[in-house]
Amino acid sequence: MKIKKSSENDLRYLSPIKIETKVEKKYCYFDKRNIKFIDYKDPNFLIKFLNAQGKILPRRITGTLQKNQNKLNSAIKRCRQIGLLPFITDDLR
Repeated sequence: MKIKKSSENDLRYLSPIKIETKVEKKYCYFDKRNIKFIDYKDPNFLIKFLNAQGKILPRRITGTLQKNQNKLNSAIKRCRQIGLLPFITDDLR
């Protein structure tokens, strides 16, 4: 009776298959363009950072730094308060 030795072919299925995907590196929009001040009176610029329902996009989606995200959040909220941006909408874009 022959005893079958485990070969490399048997072991390759034990480890997960490595799939290489191209991941774009996220960068801060404001640092790349050297923007120091986010103008709350410019709703066309602020719409880029809102989704279709009018919600503010998170950092993990946009790639902005924490300090710039805080400035962006306050600018969007001020813009909503003075009536240039809606609070809730069905289709903003």
